[in-house]
Amino acid sequence: MRSERTRLTALYGGLLVLAGALLMGLVYLLVSDSLYATVLTAVAPAVPHGAGPAIRSGVASAPQPPTDWAQTVVMEPGQYAVAKRVTTAAGDAALSQLLTVSGVSLAVYSALSVALAWWMAGRVLRPVGVITARARRLSGSNLHERLALKAPPGELKELADTFDGMLDRIEELVAARQRFAANAAHELRTPLAVQRAAAEIGLADDPSPEKVAWIRDKLIDTAADSEQLIEGLLLLAVCDEGLRRRERVELDATAAAVTEALEPEVQKRSITVEAEARPLSVEGDPVLLDHLVHNLVANALRHNHPGGTVRVRVGPGGLEVANTGPVVDPATVPLLFEPFRRAQARRHAPGEGAGLGLSIVASIARAHGGEASATANPGGGLTVRVVLPTCP
Repeated sequence: MRSERTRLTALYGGLLVLAGALLMGLVYLLVSDSLYATVLTAVAPAVPHGAGPAIRSGVASAPQPPTDWAQTVVMEPGQYAVAKRVTTAAGDAALSQLLTVSGVSLAVYSALSVALAWWMAGRVLRPVGVITARARRLSGSNLHERLALKAPPGELKELADTFDGMLDRIEELVAARQRFAANAAHELRTPLAVQRAAAEIGLADDPSPEKVAWIRDKLIDTAADSEQLIEGLLLLAVCDEGLRRRERVELDATAAAVTEALEPEVQKRSITVEAEARPLSVEGDPVLLDHLVHNLVANALRHNHPGGTVRVRVGPGGLEVANTGPVVDPATVPLLFEPFRRAQARRHAPGEGAGLGLSIVASIARAHGGEASATANPGGGLTVRVVLPTCP
């Protein structure tokens, strides 16, 4: 049996044939149980008096009729013997005919049952065939196609709808990966172009030592930006693969350590950091959670103005980082969690970042079973909230 239709036909047909055989056996048993008594009752009145073997004085040469039957029909012993022989012959002939007719009927019924089972199995499996054919035709160029199966509610309809939902998610994922690859190629092309221009133009015509030193610093800064971009891409890929280890992490202590590590940049930018940390324990990867907090606080410092404020709050509700800075269009806030998205156009300034900060935050949050969201502050800046499952 190489196909599900054949298996279902064998199953349905076998059940129908078995039911027919059981029904035939039950009818035979019920008929044979009462046939002889019924025939005997019908034949007895037609037997003439004096028929059958002679009865000698004091000796009965024929079987006596049963007591319950004798109460309703009065017969002589000779009449009963004749009626009994006629009843036996008629009953045997009737049962033989019943078996013959039942056997032929069962054979015809079995053939019809197998044909009906084959047709019904085809009807039941038709949506599965549609799903299979559509799945074989799918490729990167036609992921927009859907089954849209028109069928009454049921398991197969639910399967088709689930398949369509899976295609929706795959299409979104493929589109996101394509955008990511294109943006990554664009971002990596920019520092390479800068390095090539600096080497070809800046070092032409026997440059002075001062110009060589400037070009060297430019190349070092560009290499550092490229290294930061590559590290961000690798970290994003690791987050998308899921967690490889889990342990208890005190998120309040992590936030305090990150804030302290960024103190030189805080002083350099003349920004005030307001930290409020209450005990919060989560289960996850401590390295990834450290990156999450670091990216949030570093973004809040980078996208701020001198004399601005950054508020870091850790508590039962999760982690919240808010900053002052340029006004952000609320419509663009959800897009900031996509790779290489920035609230403002890129200026190619040192320390600007690759535009991966919030996308890495969102990816780490998802890997830990949490969620990251952001809202635009009315006076400028963003408030980013990260909710993570806490330890009991």
